[in-house]
Amino acid sequence: MGIKVGISACLLGEKVRYNGGHKRSRYLEDVLSEYFDYTPICPEMGIGMGVPRKPIRLITTSGNNETGIEAALSDDNNVRFTQQLKDYAKHQASQLTDSCGYIFMQKSPSCGYTRVKLYHENGNPLEVAQGIYAAELDRLLPLMPKEEAGRLSDAMIRENFITRVMAFHDWQENVASNITSKNLLDFHVRYKYLLMAHHIQSYQILGQSLSNLKAKPLNEIAHDYITTFMDALKHIANRKKNTNVLQHLQGYLKNDLSADEKQEMLELVNQYRTGLVPIVVPLTLLNHHIKKHTDDDNYLRKQKYLNPHPYELGLRNAI
Repeated sequence: MGIKVGISACLLGEKVRYNGGHKRSRYLEDVLSEYFDYTPICPEMGIGMGVPRKPIRLITTSGNNETGIEAALSDDNNVRFTQQLKDYAKHQASQLTDSCGYIFMQKSPSCGYTRVKLYHENGNPLEVAQGIYAAELDRLLPLMPKEEAGRLSDAMIRENFITRVMAFHDWQENVASNITSKNLLDFHVRYKYLLMAHHIQSYQILGQSLSNLKAKPLNEIAHDYITTFMDALKHIANRKKNTNVLQHLQGYLKNDLSADEKQEMLELVNQYRTGLVPIVVPLTLLNHHIKKHTDDDNYLRKQKYLNPHPYELGLRNAI
């Protein structure tokens, strides 16, 4: 059974778009489905709009000195679906409590997660916004990792999103289901260097927050921890930050490696830093040395940074 992930139904080939078509993604359906157990959702179908249907768009409205964003028919601003889409998001949020991620269809006025076209009521394009359903679901389930299908074609964004899904699943399975001091501390130990690679300030803050587990009720500490943790992982782990972590991890082996092995490791890390090789190259050698020189329960072997997602996905081959 894979990790539960919500997804726009059209991305799995379901003919639910306004024109009766779909936007099937081979990568999402043929590759990630090996690891994700999808829950396909189309909010526009969910609120009874049917197929085919008139398209909707986002418009900005003004009234009582307030400006808002509404979903309306493209040819009739007076026919709106904003509240229905928000209510449907509330319903789905209550059903997705055991899901660990969500993949949205880009550009959709209901599902678009970033940069959906926003229009003035007179039809002039303004700027961009989130789709109504996506924005409301984001508000209701802020910890759940979310991304658009179109953005997943970017190797770094794809790796980041799947890392976040896997980490959130780990949290749900091993901490949220049974919050104890040990489970919380064990989780932090596993993710210390992944945190360092994504956002070193959060790495420092979270370490300090766990130094006194009697300062507040444990449930509050855990809630504050995972909120900061998931926000930290949204930051992309770039070459500079990854190089810093690789050097830290290599330092643990300084007494185990020969001079030639140290030099080889240094050279591969530098080649990664300068963009000559992807991160999988120094990581493969580092994993080899860790397995060779440490026991199964060693601190290094516990680090999720070394294997944050299934190796078979090859997510680090292109970053």
